[in-house]
Amino acid sequence: MAGWYELSNSTDGQFRFVLKAGNAETILTSELYTTRASAENGIASVQKNCTEDGRYERKEAKDGRHFFNLKAANHQVIGTSQMYAAAASCEKGIESVKNNGTSDVIKDKTGN
Repeated sequence: MAGWYELSNSTDGQFRFVLKAGNAETILTSELYTTRASAENGIASVQKNCTEDGRYERKEAKDGRHFFNLKAANHQVIGTSQMYAAAASCEKGIESVKNNGTSDVIKDKTGN
């Protein structure tokens, strides 16, 4: 089952999306966007970077866990992954985004 995007409002009226795997596990959470259109552009950017030469930046947190950022062509961070206990799990998370980032299914939780 392909992954899907869940678009929602934050408490301050901004928008964000999450990329979920086929099992509904959240893989990546986007940055906040001021408009719905810019959030949808962010989704398009994730899809583009997953199907082309995605720009993944894997990092280690202070507590030893790992996460990655997905960056647009202009190096702006589009989204940040969930935390993983080990580097190998983080790499699997990157592969999961690559496999699920091509989905164009958006589940709208904004009420629109």
